[in-house]
Amino acid sequence: MKLRLGTRSSPLALAQAHETARRLCAALGLPEDSIEIVSMKASGDIILDRPLAEVGGKALWTKELDLALIDGVIDFAVHSMKDVETFRPAEIVIAAMLPRADVRDRLIGAASLDSIRAGGRLGTSSPRRSAQIKRLRPDLEIVLFRGNVATRLRKLEEGEADATLLAAAGLDRLGQGDVGTPIPIETMLPAPAQGAIGIETLASNDTMRAMLSAIDDPATSVCVHAERALLAGLLADCRSPVSALAVQDGNSIRLRAEIYSGDGSEAVAGETSGDPAALARDLLDRASPALRALFAG
Repeated sequence: MKLRLGTRSSPLALAQAHETARRLCAALGLPEDSIEIVSMKASGDIILDRPLAEVGGKALWTKELDLALIDGVIDFAVHSMKDVETFRPAEIVIAAMLPRADVRDRLIGAASLDSIRAGGRLGTSSPRRSAQIKRLRPDLEIVLFRGNVATRLRKLEEGEADATLLAAAGLDRLGQGDVGTPIPIETMLPAPAQGAIGIETLASNDTMRAMLSAIDDPATSVCVHAERALLAGLLADCRSPVSALAVQDGNSIRLRAEIYSGDGSEAVAGETSGDPAALARDLLDRASPALRALFAG
């Protein structure tokens, strides 16, 4: 009997599903045809004319796969972890994460942020990227860019914006590692969990959880879980502009984070090698009431 791996049907999601299947078959010594990839259209792939916050948030990327897991249509599911909402259904568990890829954003359409024309347009649907860009280049106009990588690159080619930002990891996984210029993390701290692929299954499926443990990358898991714990402490959702990156530092995890106002005029930064929830409280304590209103639910 084949194992059924659920995924969104976008090219990037399918690339991540095939990578997951290859790794699992190799780790467990299974034939390559032991895993059936079950693709489905996510609501987030269909509704492209409005920001996520207006139409249901990050659950638009996960709800179809969640239902398929709970209904027994699939055995496990693969996600880009930065698209997974902070609070997950109790029935579902993140059972593994693959080794993290490049966490940086790439700028496409311009050689650098400084080289974008004065008063130019930058396409993004990310509150985090929008706030960071407005902080770095307050003269730029942000225009809504939704859709998969190919759609966003097409919009850029058609002149809807002068430049856009895409995750380096996604471009690399699509074989487009030569597209765009990486933005240093010192300039733009990435989204929490950016570059990480997560695999979920039912919390009650002990057999599947044991199998998936064979491809879990502990370093990625501990860092991404720290970043997600920060999100939980902030009660962040898809409208909350936040960046975070955890890295291993000897025997501890160093977590850096920053929260922003929507227009980038206010930013509060901090870091910790301790409790991510404590860092979340510190960031909110130092934020203005207007900035706090974008968090805490």
